[in-house]
Amino acid sequence: METVVSVMMILVCFNYLLKQTYRKPYFVVLSAVVGALFVGSMWPWAIEQSKTQIGDWLADSALMHDTAVVLTLEVAVQMAFCILAARIRTSGKVRARTLWLYRLLRWFPGVLIFPVLFSMLVAAIFALPGVPFPRVAWSLAALVLAAVPLAAWSLKRCLPEKEIRLELLFLSNALIAVLGIVATVNGRTAVAGAGAVDWAALGGVALLLAAGLGGGMAAYRRKMKGIIKNR
Repeated sequence: METVVSVMMILVCFNYLLKQTYRKPYFVVLSAVVGALFVGSMWPWAIEQSKTQIGDWLADSALMHDTAVVLTLEVAVQMAFCILAARIRTSGKVRARTLWLYRLLRWFPGVLIFPVLFSMLVAAIFALPGVPFPRVAWSLAALVLAAVPLAAWSLKRCLPEKEIRLELLFLSNALIAVLGIVATVNGRTAVAGAGAVDWAALGGVALLLAAGLGGGMAAYRRKMKGIIKNR
């Protein structure tokens, strides 16, 4: 479970930095300042945490379900941004409402980065025993302040094509959604596993898939014939 959560935290950081590549430099710096101030000011709460308490949080099904709601909303917003961005780039003309919604989603920084920064602060305090807590917090804040603009600039230089960064952002959010399901299930399943295969149900699903595939191909061919005739 802890491994899955760690992978999700890495993906959240990657998504956050990848989203910064679509913003103006001054907003990237402002976002880094907000994150640094958050890290530096949260040390009084971070020192109250313990590894045992964090493990209890991961084992708390109610808390994990609430976290899944926030995770789902975050992923939905980021995927909506990717879809709108792709639509604007491929469509010749878009509505003003669509353009305003795209701008709003582009400036949305995300909320999952703040729990990740808090967990990084807790891990840093555990890793540096004997060092004053404010020094650890503000040192990590200075690191965040310098790392966010530098990492965003590096990603933009390594991936100059906006389309590739958009695809990566979409796929990374999809992976977070899948891992979120695994993490929030917490080792439990909703139904008991079945040892036998229901061949009637499997055949029905196969027939539905075949009918949908055939109908889609027929509609596509009819549409193509209409386009050719109009030309």
